[in-house]
Amino acid sequence: MRDSILYSAIRALFVSFCVVIGLCLGFVFISVLIGAMASGTSDHKLTTVNTEEILPNAQGKRESVSSTAPVILQINIDGVIGTEALDNKSIRQQLVESREGTFKDDRVKGILLYIDTPGGTVADADGIFHALMDYKKKYNVPIYAYVDGLCASGGIYVALAADKIFASDISLIGSVGVIAPGFMNITKLLDKIGVEALTLSAGKGKDALNPLRPWKPGEDENYKQIVDYYYDHFVNLVTSYRPTITKEKLIQDYGAYVYPAPEALNLGFIDASGVSLADALKALLEKAEITDDTYQVIRLENKGWWHNLFSSQSSVLTGKLQHHFSLTPELDLFLRNQYLYLYYPY
Repeated sequence: MRDSILYSAIRALFVSFCVVIGLCLGFVFISVLIGAMASGTSDHKLTTVNTEEILPNAQGKRESVSSTAPVILQINIDGVIGTEALDNKSIRQQLVESREGTFKDDRVKGILLYIDTPGGTVADADGIFHALMDYKKKYNVPIYAYVDGLCASGGIYVALAADKIFASDISLIGSVGVIAPGFMNITKLLDKIGVEALTLSAGKGKDALNPLRPWKPGEDENYKQIVDYYYDHFVNLVTSYRPTITKEKLIQDYGAYVYPAPEALNLGFIDASGVSLADALKALLEKAEITDDTYQVIRLENKGWWHNLFSSQSSVLTGKLQHHFSLTPELDLFLRNQYLYLYYPY
């Protein structure tokens, strides 16, 4: 009797498991089919990936207005730059979609950057900066930035695209510097446990700083040159767009430190401290010559479950469930082995 009950329970569990697997596979098949059908018609219509969200206006109200009313586009630089939700591609997509569909005919009259970031990858910070500068030049719209928390390293880099930078009093601003990927040498450990390693490579310097062998004098020179190049570029950009900051002061005195907003104001990193988001928005409205309340603040963001499920890092597409241990757990694994404009206290 007990064997019969146990057998029935196991069979029921197995059947349930098969049903769940079947449903999942069916869902994936249908999703792929829909995607294929959509791509097949992509030549006939534009595809958007972001949804519109109405944000509070300068009076703190969210109201639906005319589809022809002027728009202030808020772009959130919130989090680590270079992660999938905040990279060069996602920001460029927002900018492209801000000139299409309901936003065509130059409805976007200004951009408000909402910044709370420690920075991120060199490539994405530079890409976002240039995307904003190109947009501003092409469509002749003002860009203002509001710092609400942290604007460090790559955040400063992006904020340089703004005509003015505002910040709350508790915000921290600065950290003009660059960090190279970390390198470890474990040859002494391998010697202790009796392990030998062999790396095959071709090309001068291809295995520079190989952790499995003793390092040779000078093999880090190429990496130092790259770090210096990115740092010089950063310094030149800051001193070009924040003209009260000199290269001598920035390199010798300010360094890669972060400063409270009032001090950052005195040093020339920002234009105003102790400012609210509403005040920054009002200043942008005045610059954009929007004189009444018939406008909307809009954010374009990909919040759909479809994007989260089928993103490039999703386990559905990669077939991998990742579990990892890291000495820096908050730092996205995607940022490893990249050069960073990033404020990250050790």
